[in-house]
Order: sequence, then structure tokens, then C-alpha cells
Amino acid sequence: MTPPMQDEVSRLKAEIVDSFDEELELQLEEERLEDLVEEGLSEPTLERRTYFRELFKLQHELVRLQDWVQYKQLKVVVLFEGRDSAGKGGAIKRVTQRLNPRVCRVVALPAPTERERSQWYFQRYVPHLPSAGEMVLFDRSWYNRAGVERVMGFCTPDQVEEFFRDVPDFERMLVRSGIILLKYWFSITDEEQEFRFRMRINDPLKQWKLSPMDLESRVHWEDYTRAKEEMLERTHISEAPWWVVQAVDKKKARLNMIAHLLEQIPYEHVPKEAIELPARVRHSDYIRHPVPANMYVPEKY
Repeated sequence: MTPPMQDEVSRLKAEIVDSFDEELELQLEEERLEDLVEEGLSEPTLERRTYFRELFKLQHELVRLQDWVQYKQLKVVVLFEGRDSAGKGGAIKRVTQRLNPRVCRVVALPAPTERERSQWYFQRYVPHLPSAGEMVLFDRSWYNRAGVERVMGFCTPDQVEEFFRDVPDFERMLVRSGIILLKYWFSITDEEQEFRFRMRINDPLKQWKLSPMDLESRVHWEDYTRAKEEMLERTHISEAPWWVVQAVDKKKARLNMIAHLLEQIPYEHVPKEAIELPARVRHSDYIRHPVPANMYVPEKY
């Protein structure tokens, strides 16, 4: 291999390693959090090398799935539900990490406005549903009504009952319209949630994740449990069943959830034309002007 080609290969390898480091940074951050608290988890965690190897393989398949969704003009909706700190956000990051945000986007709606509270309950979610060739991941969804809104008294018992009557029909309509609808519940134990909350309390970089509502959810653990049980029982329909992810071990939860997602949508290799990089056009009358030194960002590193 000639020296220029060796240099090119070395640069390509460096770029690949750099892209892997993005996931490594996230993992190191989580381990730093665990070091901030004295007690540890009794559950064994997945060995790091195994986790990375499997994650990268699954993310490669997610890219293939993304290509298939575009190619076949599919419409995919994935709901991520679970208690506060159950690991929904971390799983969503790993799903979207290497995907095109124009194809796969995340929806995390804030609390409804006064106007939205007067609308049909599902109305604020409908504009975010996918068009052909799109995947939409809901970081919490219309199931807020069956969980936090119900437990915290933000809606009436009649509104909850109306939701349970309407949601199966609403989801059947989505499926009949051609939307592939997947619903995941991330399940953690009482002890695990307390552990993760304490990690956030002790880490100034994560304290923003703890809202007064999160702290209040600890008080209402059993109320949330009862609400979750009724929600799963009354909204688990054949057209859009619930899938429960054991999420005490974050690494295993991410891998299991992504592997399951890939199994729910049959996909194939998408034929692609060979890509050739065109030669740069050079003009004899073009002169590149220097950038003023005071416009550069100082190189502190």
C-alpha cells in the first residue's frame, strides 16, 4: 500500500474511532455519576466491551431500517413510557445517535397550554405523527393522561375514563392509516428509582433533570403502580400491544429494546447506486482571501 493510501486509511480509522467515542463519552458520564454515590447496585451490569460491540451492531441495523423506512415510505411511531428516571431518554439517544434527524425525530411535548387543555385530548399529538418515510419517537406520549395527569390530579376521573374509552379506537385508526405503532414501558424497581434520583441530587450536572414533579413521584410510587397496571390492562390491544422493558440494567435495557424494535419491522437491503465524489472545479480567477486573525476561535486545546 502506498504512503498516501496508508494515510487515507489511517484517517478513516481515526474518524470511525472518533464516532465511537461519542457513545464512550455518554457511558463514562454515567459511570462518573455512579461514583458520586457511596452505595452500588446489586444487579450485575453488562461488560463494557460486550455492550459496545452489540450496540454498534444494532445501530448499524437501525441505519438499515432507516433506509428501508425511506425506501418503502413507511410511517413508524414508537412510544417510550415509564417512571421518571426509568431510562427512556438514554434509550432514545442510542436509537437516534447515528440516524438522520430528517428521517427519525424525537417528540417531547411540554405541559399543555391553556388552549390545548380545552382541545380534544389527542389533538396536540396528531400534528407530530409521521409522514411517509419518517420515524417518530415520543418521549412520553398521550399516555400522560393515564399516568402523571391522573396521579397528580391534573385531570378528572371522568377524563381518565374517557381516555381509556378513546385510546384503543384512536390507536386502531393510526394503524389502519398505515402507521406502525410500537409502545414500550421501561420498568424499574422502587429501589432503583431512588438510587438514580440520589445520583442526580449529588451531581450538579444532572440536578436540572430533577423537577418538583419527579420528587413528588417518589411519594406517589404506589399510586403510579396502580395507574400503570390499569393502563397496561386496558390499552394492551392486538393492533398495538405494550412491550415491557426490564430496565434496572440500563445497558441491557437499551440493547434488548433496540433488538426488539428491529424485529417488529421486517426490512431488507436497500439497493443504492455507487457514489462517486466529483472532482472539484477550479477557476483561475479565484483567489482565496485570508480570514482576519481576530475572527478565529482561540485554540485553547
